[in-house]
Parts: sequence; structure tokens; C-alpha cells
Amino acid sequence: MSFRFFLPVLCLAACSADLVAESPRLVSVKKIWDQGSHNAFTDLIRFRGDWFATFREADDHVGGDGRIRVLRSRDGDRWEPSAVLEDKGIDLRDPKLSITADGRLMIVAGGSVYEGTRTLKGRRPRVSFSGDGVRWTPMHPVLAEGDWLWRVTWHKGKAYGVSYKTPPAGAPTGEDWNVSLYESSDALNWTFVTRLQVPDHPNETTLRFLPGGECVALVRRETGDRQAWIGSSKPPYREWRWIPSGSQLGGPNFLVMPNGSMIGGGRLYGADRKNKTAVGPMTLESYRPELVLPSGGDNSYPGFVMEKGTLWMTYYSSHEGKTSIYLARILWPDLK
Repeated sequence: MSFRFFLPVLCLAACSADLVAESPRLVSVKKIWDQGSHNAFTDLIRFRGDWFATFREADDHVGGDGRIRVLRSRDGDRWEPSAVLEDKGIDLRDPKLSITADGRLMIVAGGSVYEGTRTLKGRRPRVSFSGDGVRWTPMHPVLAEGDWLWRVTWHKGKAYGVSYKTPPAGAPTGEDWNVSLYESSDALNWTFVTRLQVPDHPNETTLRFLPGGECVALVRRETGDRQAWIGSSKPPYREWRWIPSGSQLGGPNFLVMPNGSMIGGGRLYGADRKNKTAVGPMTLESYRPELVLPSGGDNSYPGFVMEKGTLWMTYYSSHEGKTSIYLARILWPDLK
């Protein structure tokens, strides 16, 4: 059964022809799923000619045993359920999609344990693989207890990802969260590369690679000024340069265009706590939220794909009363 909702097309760009030519323009936005009690934390990918979107379904934002839903679309318009991934007693969170070096579709997700409470008892990341997006391998634990490998990006036959850890119970007061870079040839066995020197509770991190091989990181931070940090490093990725982005971001994601320009997005935090989902241009020195999507309340965690001059973007939001999954299409000047 296909699932199809349409929202009115909403253009947030300026109306003059000159400004439209220079600004990102939201062409359409559509709800593609709201069947779970809480639908959140999305990602999007193009695989073997089809579109795949993934997200977590659960009873609430935190707690319970969340499961991963995968949707599939031939044309990006009509979406149908493709798979559901579950792991008994585990809250599978923040699924992220990538394509392995041998051409399989991959999901990495956080695996949290709550044991019927809202208190975190433990966690360890999980990975799963599929040749068609329908049949998936059982969720396989990777790294160590306490790790959260938040997103995996493949580059020249290797998988790279940043795992974050929080201090265990009973740790000395003041001990900070930490983030570390790992690499792998098969996404099952991971090798430590370096600890990233980012202060103030660093956590969710997306990595991408510039055309020349330089690695770029966008890191969420929870304390201090809370600005996300942008890092850059050349092979073998052990020495990093860090710059505050100028914006606080939740669920950070970004894309690198063929010409090396970047587009980033995530949760835009308002001073009045009216958070929104936004996208905008990103450089090695800054990120500027430029286009705000229809969103509010519990929202963000975008997935991005650039296709034929259009930025396709999944995200979740509760601005219509229930956390639901949306698909937006955005015309971006740099993509033309």
C-alpha cells in the first residue's frame, strides 16, 4: 500500500527574480509517514535507482524499544514500507544510510538499553546490510559498550565515523564527553584513528570528504556557547583544525557538492525555544541557516541527497501535532 500526503507548496525565498536566482527555494514539502506513535531521526539515500528513507519508530522521543523503518520509492513521490529492523530489548536510534565499498546498502544505528524506564542503562552501536533494501542482515553490535557511532561515511574503500562517549556513572566531576574518529574496511571491525579535541559535551558528528581528500566534520556541542564546530583534516586524519560554526545545531548533517561547496542543516535553536529545521551554506569556517522548513516542536535530523540540481531532504517534525516524516525538495543556486 502506498502512503501519500501532500502539503501546500511553500516558497520561503524572496519574490524578486534577482533574489530568487541567488537564494535557495523550497519547491515542495510532503508528509510521507506518520503511522508510528513517534516517528523521528531520518536519513535519505539513492540506491540502485530507487529512493530509500529511514527513521526510528517508537512510543516517544526517549525510552522504549525503538525500531527502524525503511521506506522505498521508485520516483520519490509514492512511498511504501520496505523493511522494519528490530533488536529485542534494544532501542534502535538515529539510523543512518550509506553504501559500502562492495555496493551494499548499510544502516548504522545507536543501540540503547532502557529496560522499561526512561533512564539509559547502556548502549552500543549496531550495523546491518542489504543488497536490495528489503532483506537486511540481523543487527550486529560494533565498537564497545558506551560508544555511539553516529554516522558512517565511505571514502576510497574505507568507512569512517565518529563515536561519542559520555562519562560512566561515578566518573569524576567535570569529566567531559569525548568524540573519537574510527575507520574500517568492512564496517564490522573498527580501528581507532584519533580523539578529536572538541570541548563542551561534543556528540553527534557527520563526516564528509572534499574532492581533494580532505575530511570535514560537523560536531554538535551541548554546553559552553553550544555552537557546532567545523573541523578539517588531511590524510591520515590525525591532525585537525577546528572553527566554531556560528550556530547551534541538533542532528547536524551536510553535503559536499562536486565543486567543493557545502550545504548543511539541522535543528535551529530559537531563543524562545521555538526550534525549527533549517538548511544553509557551509564553509570550513562557518554555517549560515538560510532556509527554514515548515517545522516546530520536536523536529530536525535531516537526510540529504543532491539529484539533478535539486536538494532532496527528509526530516521529522511535530508542527502539525504529531511527529511525522517529511520530504522537501529545494532548488539551490550552487547545484545548477
